[in-house]
Amino acid sequence: MTRAENEIQHGRKLSEHGPEAIWGWGTPAGQRRAARRAGLIMQAAGLKSGMRALEIGCGSGLFTGIFAQSGAEIAALDISDELLDYARQRGLPPNVTLVCSPFEALDPADPFDAVIGSSVLHHLDIEPALAEIFRLLKPGGVMSFAEPNMLNPQIAVQKNIPWVKEKLGDSPDETAFIRWKLAGQMRRAGFTDIRIRPLDWLHPATPQGLIPAVESLGSLLESLPLIREISGSVYISARKP
Repeated sequence: MTRAENEIQHGRKLSEHGPEAIWGWGTPAGQRRAARRAGLIMQAAGLKSGMRALEIGCGSGLFTGIFAQSGAEIAALDISDELLDYARQRGLPPNVTLVCSPFEALDPADPFDAVIGSSVLHHLDIEPALAEIFRLLKPGGVMSFAEPNMLNPQIAVQKNIPWVKEKLGDSPDETAFIRWKLAGQMRRAGFTDIRIRPLDWLHPATPQGLIPAVESLGSLLESLPLIREISGSVYISARKP
């Protein structure tokens, strides 16, 4: 099957078993992690009323609802209509438009102020995806994403051993990123002001009573050179000149 067909099948499987349970966003620690992640993506993109943003891979709409609180007009796109059914049931505000389409097929009348997403770029063929994001942004527009960090030991195992990948609910083609390699790919795509930061030490399985301690420790570890490189995620932003 093609990558797109694999992702559509993956979305169908997620919808059958509950996407947020598989992704870990439904636990107390997962909810805290999601809120922080969404805030960082919004901050880097500068989302506010009057802006138009494209969210790639919106899935169940969990992050879409948070992004919409900025007042920006959000075009929330996913290739899986089954996952979009979850988003439709959320009662998202009127500044959100849900779209079922590969983002490569979009041909908007006007380019976007921002292209954003959470845990979606690692599902895509990254160099063509970066070229498409560049095309969809207006001059001065910003891309802002959070993605898995390949240097994190758990992520490295999960993304590179097929039976582990399948057991943990990943799609066959998804991967993760090494930040300095990704930065080079972004430069070649034409982006400037590239910032890629390793963050996230709060695992979704963290017991609720340990969340404050893990967050405090994580804040320290994120400040330490070398140690921070094995954080769970990388936060990515860049600008189209």
